[in-house]
Amino acid sequence: MAKTNVPASPPPAPDNVNLRDALEERYLAYALSTIMGRALPDARDGLKPVHRRILYGMHILRLDPGTAFKKCAKIVGDVMGSFHPHGDQAIYDALVRLAQDFASRYPMIEGQGNFGNIDGDSAAAYRYTEARMTDAARLLLEGINEDAIDFRENYSGDQKEPIVLPAAFPNLLANGSQGIAVGMATSIPPHNVGELCDAALYLVTHPKATTDQLLTFVPGPDFPTGGLVVDGAEQIAETYRTGRGSFRVRAKWEKEEGQRGMWVAVVTEIPYGVQKSRLIEKIAELLNDKKLPLLADVRDESAEDVRVVLEPRSRTIDPVVLMESLFRLTELESRFPVNMNVLVDGVVPRVVSLSEALKQWLDHRREVLLRRSRFRLGEIEHRLEVVSGMLIVFLHLDEVIRIIREEDEPKEALKTRFELTDVQANYILDTRLRSLRRLEEMQLRKEFDELTLEKSEIEGLLGDEAKQWKTITAQIREVKKKLTADPALGKRRTQFATPPDGAALDLTEAMIEREPVTVVVSEKGWVRALKGHMADLSSLQFKGDDALKVAFFAETTSKVLVLATNGKVFTLDASKMPGGRGFGEPLRLMADIDEGEDVVSVLPFVPGRKMLIASSDGRGFVVGDDEMISSTRKGRAVLNVDKGSRAQVLVPVEGDHVAVVGDNRKLLVFPLAQAPEMARGKGVRLQKYKDGGIADAKTFAMAEGLTWKDSAGRTFTVTKPELNDWIGNRAEAGRLPPRGFPKNNRFG
Repeated sequence: MAKTNVPASPPPAPDNVNLRDALEERYLAYALSTIMGRALPDARDGLKPVHRRILYGMHILRLDPGTAFKKCAKIVGDVMGSFHPHGDQAIYDALVRLAQDFASRYPMIEGQGNFGNIDGDSAAAYRYTEARMTDAARLLLEGINEDAIDFRENYSGDQKEPIVLPAAFPNLLANGSQGIAVGMATSIPPHNVGELCDAALYLVTHPKATTDQLLTFVPGPDFPTGGLVVDGAEQIAETYRTGRGSFRVRAKWEKEEGQRGMWVAVVTEIPYGVQKSRLIEKIAELLNDKKLPLLADVRDESAEDVRVVLEPRSRTIDPVVLMESLFRLTELESRFPVNMNVLVDGVVPRVVSLSEALKQWLDHRREVLLRRSRFRLGEIEHRLEVVSGMLIVFLHLDEVIRIIREEDEPKEALKTRFELTDVQANYILDTRLRSLRRLEEMQLRKEFDELTLEKSEIEGLLGDEAKQWKTITAQIREVKKKLTADPALGKRRTQFATPPDGAALDLTEAMIEREPVTVVVSEKGWVRALKGHMADLSSLQFKGDDALKVAFFAETTSKVLVLATNGKVFTLDASKMPGGRGFGEPLRLMADIDEGEDVVSVLPFVPGRKMLIASSDGRGFVVGDDEMISSTRKGRAVLNVDKGSRAQVLVPVEGDHVAVVGDNRKLLVFPLAQAPEMARGKGVRLQKYKDGGIADAKTFAMAEGLTWKDSAGRTFTVTKPELNDWIGNRAEAGRLPPRGFPKNNRFG
């Protein structure tokens, strides 16, 4: 038969899709999947889906505490095949972390084999390791077979998996959580479960309790590796109130005395999340780079416990200063970020406070209690129905046997003869003959009475919220008793401390031998430090047409402040200045002074001292030396100057009045109180000018009078009665100065 050529049907017309809309739709789906199904924990049980599936998979395998261990390969395979199709290594990594006592405050899994260590070594392959659940995990699953929570279909639709676990203990806060989603992240520190239970009990009796009130029970995090939290109480409270912030965690150390006055510092606890091997490598690198001049050697003598020995270079070194230098440069001090971002009610991602997190758990516990009570009530009603039927059988046993033997439809006959229900009739027919000999009326009636009483109690519980919270209170007390029975697990590990006084000290001072020096600065900005305190500088030589600008006494441990014309203040170390031989070095080599800017003033740093700073347009304010000091070459912007203006004056505050003289040779005196104290800014107008700006300023005590030096070096003093014509208020113009005032408009 000849083939007929059938024309092919035209291909379907392509759909036109807006690329922007398509990308937005797909990326939103990916983001929601990451947020809901991977990165953020549920506020109720504190678990991410992978952890929940692991524990439920172990529950199915009946790996309860005290049972035989099973290979992790079996657990991983079952979880991956039934619930979590995201790769075996991802599941095993999550399982390992649940078993590590240095990663989880209350491990969910008891491991047998190599599960890694605090040095950062990874666990053995899952074919070598075995696992079972701990008591904490068993508490999370308590009541899961009693309709306590909802289930959903797994990814393949052939099994059910829990949406959330019953969570009999506050796992979210007890073990914490960390994760990175799309556009958001979470970081929750672990806490002590005994303290959390106390806070929850208080919240039950005081539903409107604030986070500040709960902090009397939960003072802060409790990391599995211990350490010291050195934040202030107010900062900790603010972190828990807002759900955002960080905790500053330091290693715990102690001083051990040795022979001949020698000593070593021994670190026994390190910050949470820090790998010990990486920490020691970092210290060794800094030691080789000569960035730790106080440290001679570092040794790891750890066995089961952490023991890192730090040997000082000299027995005279202060242990506190040594440790402060290490805290600043190494991970012996670290910050744990706090971002309590969770899925509220398992649906909405939100940052919660401490009180909100505990309320989420308590509300979940109440819902679990109600569902388990209704489930038990249904079981009781079913059993009461059965027992009622069995009582009838006991009273008419011979008749029941006759009906079963002789009737063609014994079920219907039993129902008609004794007015039984389908459930009762089926149960009687399914009862074995040998069970009938154990039937005793007293036992049946006793069971009936007990079940009736229990039913009445459950019905009373379901109808009375106060009874519900009383039951939850008893459950929380039992959880606390169970998880704190082991002192090693229940005792608080992380302590609280304030940084020692050495933290406020400049470590440079401890590392440098203190010697007197004379700092000399030339007009062109060359600086040097002469040994000793030299009063006579007439023999000093300068480069070319350069000359002396300023000189002052200091020490090798001193800091030196340098004000540039752009209003920035730079901090120099006297110990790093060139010696007296030669002309010194330009200040620009020691600080990042912008091109085109000049040095206005150079003076020693004095802790607690106040300075008057002013720009050429007559604006200024009072600033402390402590606010001007900086730790980098870029300096600190203190005085904001307008375009066309420059920083002009930086003088110490000594007295109660300010004297200002302008380029127009007008003098104004006003109370110091009229000049505001600021850390940085433009300041306020000190003197009013039509033309020009400020020439010089100084502060003085009115009782001692205003002094200045003329070009010949003579000192003039003008007392208060003679200054009355010049005393006014800030921002006035002033008037021409008294007779004898220097023609260079400087106070000298």
